Amino acid sequence: MRFRFLTRLLIAAAILISAAGAGFGQSDSRPNIIFIFSDDHAYQAISAYGSMVNQTPNIDRLAHEGMLFRNALVTNSLCAPSRAVIQTGKYSHINGVLDNRNIFDNTQQTFPKILRGAGYQTAMFGKWHLKSEPTGFDVWKVLPGQGNYYNPDFRVPGGKERIEGYVTDIIADLAINFLDKKRDRSKPFLLMMQNKAPHRNWMPPPEYLTLYDGVTMWEPPTLFDDYTGRASPARKQEMEIGRNMTIVNDLKVIPLLKTKDEGKKLPGMFARMNEKQMRVWDAAYGRKNKAFLKANLTGRALVRWKYQRYIKDYLRCIASVDKNIGRVLRYLDAEGLAKNTIVIYSSDQGFYLGEHGWFDKRWMYKESLKTPLLVRWPGVVKPGSEDTHLVSNVDYAETMLAMAGAKIPADMQGRSLVPLLRGEVVPDWRKTFYYQYYEGPKRAHHVARQYGVTTAKHKLIYYYEDDEWELFDLDVDPLELHSVYGEPSYERVTKYLKSELARLRSELKVPEKDPTFPNHR
Repeated sequence: MRFRFLTRLLIAAAILISAAGAGFGQSDSRPNIIFIFSDDHAYQAISAYGSMVNQTPNIDRLAHEGMLFRNALVTNSLCAPSRAVIQTGKYSHINGVLDNRNIFDNTQQTFPKILRGAGYQTAMFGKWHLKSEPTGFDVWKVLPGQGNYYNPDFRVPGGKERIEGYVTDIIADLAINFLDKKRDRSKPFLLMMQNKAPHRNWMPPPEYLTLYDGVTMWEPPTLFDDYTGRASPARKQEMEIGRNMTIVNDLKVIPLLKTKDEGKKLPGMFARMNEKQMRVWDAAYGRKNKAFLKANLTGRALVRWKYQRYIKDYLRCIASVDKNIGRVLRYLDAEGLAKNTIVIYSSDQGFYLGEHGWFDKRWMYKESLKTPLLVRWPGVVKPGSEDTHLVSNVDYAETMLAMAGAKIPADMQGRSLVPLLRGEVVPDWRKTFYYQYYEGPKRAHHVARQYGVTTAKHKLIYYYEDDEWELFDLDVDPLELHSVYGEPSYERVTKYLKSELARLRSELKVPEKDPTFPNHR
């Protein structure tokens, strides 16, 4: 009897140890994957990347416990195209989403569909922004279009649901509720937690409305860029903080909110607030707005005021993103899931925080081309490691498939980052990278259509409707202020980059003329 009892105890202990190793009773030992994705989160607003303006302790935790990628690039610096690239592992001209108008063909192959077919439970919460209904997910609840910061509506299967509260908190609530109550504990999971923040118009949550009050934020050295030394498109854009940022909707200089009826007359997202939320906004912005209107600022003083209001609201939104990432990480710790759960953090592209006097993205210049990418993979990634290879959002799908041990389709155009995450030497990794932006000067912000190629040291950009070129020596001119295109000393570099541009366009099957897709709204 004693022998049988001891045998049962040993068997039970073995089962518990096995389950714990797989993650809180998970019978399939393949790793879980949490992909946390924000909208317009600039790498230079993360303290692990050396931010001059804020601290992000929970995102930094991923860097301390995992790998930080120094050169994560995007194929097309715009919200919907980036998301389509990640879903498919294919460039915009292949997946059909060139810009924010295209409707994503949700019947095409995506990495969540492949993971689901391989036995993963898949979930998506937050900003989808691809117009069509999400497919490949067992559970989903997504924002319609851009979504709202306060009391947002969500698209759900078969309808719509409004949830009271602040959007970043709500998305984290949905993710934690899935982990706690809705996941199938016999399967590994893919959880995509996609924030609206810090997208324009940068509406912070009530708890952070006064964060940074009394602080004068560092200004980028190119805040008053005059755009000399570059091709003409840099001067023709409409994304300057001084000229193009709106006083009411962007910078929150609005009448005091005293009643719900008054609130209903407010522009855009402000009208969604309830009375309690409006009172908090009154207290936070009313006095500061009165002081601004009384000052009657002009010229550089007005630009500086706009920059300070913009950057503080932007960073207040990021403070909420960081806080909620911390909530998810602590849940994983508390529930025994952390050891077998990969956590990835990224953004759909970079963003301008006053560099060149700008906000927004779109350009092949550094601030919009580069995006944050941090990966924590316990037992695989060396804590505190960094990588400097040219990697891209076109690699994300392949990477998550490889992490799960799933087969990577041959028609995907990226490459798994798993060997880099393991710290392996990969001598044949890409040395050049292709980028293309399609919207053009008749669309938002009037940014010219462009494509180009970059290496670690040089960047060649072609504005193909203007027939103008730019070449930057990134070692000599890291701020990308002076094009050296046409200078005799760069003739050999130019020739090499043009040959690489032709090779990459051929290999990636980029058509000579921009494709058109009929699905527009």
